Amino acid sequence: MSDRRVRGIRDLMRPPAGRGGDHEVAPEHSMDPRPQEAGSPAARQSLIDNAIYVDGRRVESPPSLAEAVSALRSRAGGMAWIGMYRPAETEILKVAEEFGLHELAVEDAIVAHQRPKADRYGDTLFLVLRAAQYLDSPEKVEFGELHVFLGPDFVLTVRHSEAPDLSKVRRRMENDPDLLCQGPQAVLYAILDAVVDGYAPVVAGLQKDIDEIEVQVFGGDPAAPRRIYALSREVIEFQRATRPLLDMLNNLIAGSPKYGVDGELQRYLRDVADHAITVVERVDNFRQMLQDILIVNSTLVSQAQNEEMKNVTQASYAQSEEVKKISSWAAILFAPTLVGTIYGMNFTHMPELQWVYGYPFAVALMGAVCTTLYLVFKRRDWL
Repeated sequence: MSDRRVRGIRDLMRPPAGRGGDHEVAPEHSMDPRPQEAGSPAARQSLIDNAIYVDGRRVESPPSLAEAVSALRSRAGGMAWIGMYRPAETEILKVAEEFGLHELAVEDAIVAHQRPKADRYGDTLFLVLRAAQYLDSPEKVEFGELHVFLGPDFVLTVRHSEAPDLSKVRRRMENDPDLLCQGPQAVLYAILDAVVDGYAPVVAGLQKDIDEIEVQVFGGDPAAPRRIYALSREVIEFQRATRPLLDMLNNLIAGSPKYGVDGELQRYLRDVADHAITVVERVDNFRQMLQDILIVNSTLVSQAQNEEMKNVTQASYAQSEEVKKISSWAAILFAPTLVGTIYGMNFTHMPELQWVYGYPFAVALMGAVCTTLYLVFKRRDWL
């Protein structure tokens, strides 16, 4: 390992200064969600599996990292496969110093929360993968992060979440010594294959959720827009986890001849790439479908509002017609009421009180006024 790389690793191992020190805390350290020290129980349990393989078969299972490095150096043609789960920062730095890992890759592994990518530092390949699993009960997608360091004679996996379950990958490879004997590249293929295959249940779960949302939308469920928004966020996050895989796999396939990857293994990688393309296309379709569903939901909501406004307008019109009828009859009845009220005042000196034709005249006047008003209102369709 070069002097510069050693100095870089040692600089990372120095504890960050506090606010009262001469230097501010680096942004990378402030983002680190794992404050455990090497002596804590969480740190002691981080070494999940540690094995040395020769010709595709496990020959040793050293209990510690130092013994694994010693055993690897003592066996010609051997390969170490070290699996770690949420290790403490000091453990990652120790592994980095033992295997000569680049300080930038080590920094990414410490900080976590990285985008999927593949970087090569000399003879070491560093990959960040985002695994996903669909949780049936809450109907949501849970994402995990996996870092893989691949060297000429070692594979180091650092998981920051439960998924993916690499114990199944290890058992699969140990049951196929012919494939495992091809070295770290074969292990990388198996890990990539497991991550991509793990996307299939997620795609099926999202498809089921979208089908249910379509039923909600056309059923007029008011909770549909909120669920569409939540599912859209999951689909976008899924896109961020899967889309970078295409370039990553294409670059690995393109560089396979340069690094002496077996031809059969190259075909396996192309098969993984084909599966990844299918997943990416499905996820892109999901996002478009959700956008279309959201538009349809908005259209249906607008139609429902328009229908409601139409019903309100019709009700208002019907009410207006009733008011007109009531007003018309009130006006018709008001004329005789007015005449009767005037002649009901009982004044002594009042015109037509002593007239012989006064009563018939008053009755005829009331009838004439009522008939005239009735004909006027009838002609205007108020009655």
